[in-house]
Amino acid sequence: MHFEFLLEALSAEKVLNNILPQLITKEHTYRCIIFQGKNDLLKKLPAELRAYKKWIPHHYKIVILIDRDDDNCHELKSKLQHYAMMAGLLSKSDCNDSSFQVISRIAIEELEAWFFGDPDAIRLAYLKVSTAFEKKSNYRNPDNIVNTWETLEKLLQQRGYFKTGLRKNEVAHESSKNMQPLKNRSKSFQVFREGISACIEHY
Repeated sequence: MHFEFLLEALSAEKVLNNILPQLITKEHTYRCIIFQGKNDLLKKLPAELRAYKKWIPHHYKIVILIDRDDDNCHELKSKLQHYAMMAGLLSKSDCNDSSFQVISRIAIEELEAWFFGDPDAIRLAYLKVSTAFEKKSNYRNPDNIVNTWETLEKLLQQRGYFKTGLRKNEVAHESSKNMQPLKNRSKSFQVFREGISACIEHY
């Protein structure tokens, strides 16, 4: 099986390169296609999916990964599914077997919530971070954290890191290096992981 990941930013590729070896075996392959932000991905997605329709083999799965940000999650998911339908591709949400070609997954509110879902991975990357920060009420549910990347920036700056501003690609790489997917507390990450597993199980 081969995965085509359509991503809004390079930081997402940094994360996938670290965690996918734990989710797929060496017999599976993947490629990341990076867009210039969320708006660029949404703008170009209909044409990208129409292009895939012309050549996509049966063993390919297209995975769209996008941040929710301030959007309504259900409306954003419906938009992605609509784009797939208009391109003549079948979404996972529309069928119960292995015939689906497209999976849409949303990081809530942003990709950085996945880092908060594995606080040990953050601490292994940034040793001065508090040993119990995740027990505070504003960190307990990673997907409920508002302004996720700014919150992560503040957490790291309080311990002396990134005084001139968060370097997202660097943090994405370092924070996901030691991530344990099965332990991640972010619900949106769990849904992403389950989607990848479903592809492999149905293959």
